[in-house]
Amino acid sequence: MSEKKKESVLAGFKAFLMRGNVVDLAVAVVIGAAFTNIVNSIVKGIISPLVGAIGTKNLDVYTSCLKAPCGVDAKGEPTGVNIMWGSVLNAALSFLITAAVVYFLMVLPMAKYLAKVEARRKAKEGVQESMEITELEVLKDIRDVLVAQRSGNGEGSSSRAQGTPGARDAF
Repeated sequence: MSEKKKESVLAGFKAFLMRGNVVDLAVAVVIGAAFTNIVNSIVKGIISPLVGAIGTKNLDVYTSCLKAPCGVDAKGEPTGVNIMWGSVLNAALSFLITAAVVYFLMVLPMAKYLAKVEARRKAKEGVQESMEITELEVLKDIRDVLVAQRSGNGEGSSSRAQGTPGARDAF
């Protein structure tokens, strides 16, 4: 591989790594991994005990026997066919809690913030547009006055227009 190709490949790789999307994704993965611990703690510390008030604190023990005899034999191996719906319920609750926390603590506040920023930007644009329109109106009025003065004097030589260098050429 030539030296020029090595440089272009490395430069391309560097550009890929430094793009905002890749860096944002890496940050999101790290924060997501840390956030998982919080969600798991909420499930184990709050949700599981609430469910435990009805049944048991450990949702993993909820099973249904599909083919008897279900249990554990002398060797410690499971017998029969168990459907472990408690584990699925635990995972589903973890997912729902994660989604709720992400939505209410991250997505919703960010959406509100972005909406406020957009509203400010539009308001600022509106003020700027109205200023431009007002300025345009003033310039049109000045033009109309100058045109009226020129047509009133016959040849368009008003005292104002003559006093301002290049005023005739401006309109």
